[in-house]
Amino acid sequence: MDPQTLAALGRLEVVSRWVVDGLLAGLHRSPKKGFSVEFAEHRAYQPGDDLRFMDWKVAARADKWLIKQYEEETNVRATVVVDVSKSMDWRSRPDLLTKLAYAERLAAALTLLLIRQRDSVGLIRFDDQLRSVVPPKSRTVQWKRILTARGDPGSGLGSDAAGALAQAGKLIRRRGIVILISDLLLDAQEVDDTVHALRAQGHDVTVLHILDPAERKLDMSAGESLFVDPERGDSLAVTPADVRELYQETVNEAIDEWRARLSAAGAFYEAIQTDQPFGVPLRRAFAARQRLS
Repeated sequence: MDPQTLAALGRLEVVSRWVVDGLLAGLHRSPKKGFSVEFAEHRAYQPGDDLRFMDWKVAARADKWLIKQYEEETNVRATVVVDVSKSMDWRSRPDLLTKLAYAERLAAALTLLLIRQRDSVGLIRFDDQLRSVVPPKSRTVQWKRILTARGDPGSGLGSDAAGALAQAGKLIRRRGIVILISDLLLDAQEVDDTVHALRAQGHDVTVLHILDPAERKLDMSAGESLFVDPERGDSLAVTPADVRELYQETVNEAIDEWRARLSAAGAFYEAIQTDQPFGVPLRRAFAARQRLS
């Protein structure tokens, strides 16, 4: 289903569950649960379960027979990094989601997908500073923490992606996944340097480049228009038809540069338009999880 139809379903929780349920129907759904050092959750006792993992304290106190389940050390640890700067809060048409709304739904669905796979996942939201930092966890309440973090401030006049990515690396104690969701209207060299550092630490890095369809084609039919930079306030009056061809060439060159830079750093890059179904970027991001499993 397209993003606009899904958004009409209502709250973010509903949309995310709908997307993930549809995606998992076509994926191998096999959450890993082991008996390692980090407790994950309880489940009801079933005949044949190893009694070494029975929670005897709960059994004595509440007369409930529960088995302790632990997070398997081979499970993936991931941090989703979302750009919430002013430039993300834009759309070219009323029937489209803003880049930020698309990114939020994508991040919510992605984190839910990882949690259902028994992976540890966290969230960082940033503009010109860190706005939300939720350390990776795999417990079922983690998704609620991530959704709650959406209420933190955002839409600052700038994007410190390098700082956010560096913080993401610090949150993952061992080799894991860092997924950046941004419109990439930021300093390419700083991001490039930070991605190289994350790769040197052994992390898998995926970058999902969010674009409004009009940003690719400038297919506006209006006459002279005033274009305003939402973060710096700069403005420029132009006639779209006069600059459309040159504009498209420039945008394509920028996308090619991002792809080349990130590929050279060992990261994975995908350009995503806000009118594309969520399954496209989700499968791309989930491929990183499969590589580390």
